[in-house]
Amino acid sequence: MYFAYAIKNSLNEKIYIGQTNDIKTRLLRHNGILKNKNTSYTSKNKGEWKLVYNEKFETRKEAMDREKQLKSFRGREFIRNKIKELEK
Repeated sequence: MYFAYAIKNSLNEKIYIGQTNDIKTRLLRHNGILKNKNTSYTSKNKGEWKLVYNEKFETRKEAMDREKQLKSFRGREFIRNKIKELEK
């Protein structure tokens, strides 16, 4: 199982979109609990990263294709709307 996901930073409201086969471990890496690259986007932006959206896929290719869609203008709009729904 693979996932396309979006996380949001609690301090500066930034959004990160990615894909993985282990969403729990990946979130721990984004938050610095597990070792991650020091130069990564999420390690440069301090604060807690929270999962705000995810979708499951059978193949990595499907997850990567969806990640690409979510990174587009319309995809980011979609994510922002999902976040607004969660915050109601």
